[in-house]
Amino acid sequence: MADYTAIYSVGNSLAQYLTNSFPQELKDKYPGVQFQLVSSSQIAEEDTTTLDKVVTVFLHRITTNENFRSATQIQDRPDRKPVLFLDLHYLITYWGTDAQAEQTILGWTMLQLQSTPILDNSILSPAAIWDTTEAIQLVPADLSLEDILRIWDALGPKYRLSVSYIARVVRIDTGTVQGPPVVATRFTLTDDGGVQ
Repeated sequence: MADYTAIYSVGNSLAQYLTNSFPQELKDKYPGVQFQLVSSSQIAEEDTTTLDKVVTVFLHRITTNENFRSATQIQDRPDRKPVLFLDLHYLITYWGTDAQAEQTILGWTMLQLQSTPILDNSILSPAAIWDTTEAIQLVPADLSLEDILRIWDALGPKYRLSVSYIARVVRIDTGTVQGPPVVATRFTLTDDGGVQ
């Protein structure tokens, strides 16, 4: 299990995976396209000089996974502190002025995430310490038009064509249970020669 740096690592891994998978034919047709993990302040600025020909991966919401709300302790590891199970909600947006580039690149992105819906240890970046068997599932999010417009109104810039995904389940490990320090240990011998 990863620690709290896993939240950043998932988004960074997603952007890096799309960068590495972007095919040469699209690179030739739409030169200079980049995939970037961005913060809310970068989206709010809507600086067209820095967000031109850029596909942004934006984490707009973090929720506790509904299937694991009560499962905070791993049963076979009583020495571990409670675990946090999270869903990460992403908006993937193309920033540019060319309609063909916008729709083609977002179409390719959706196809790529459909064909590889699992981020495993080969894709997850080492920004967090991942367990070798850990994997994050990407599922398309079904946001209503009202939800999408509400997100864009809150962010500030004008609406841009976007697709939304949920990365689940991200397990955040809080470490091992720390007991009080051992101050002293006392042993006594019993009459039959045993130790108490």
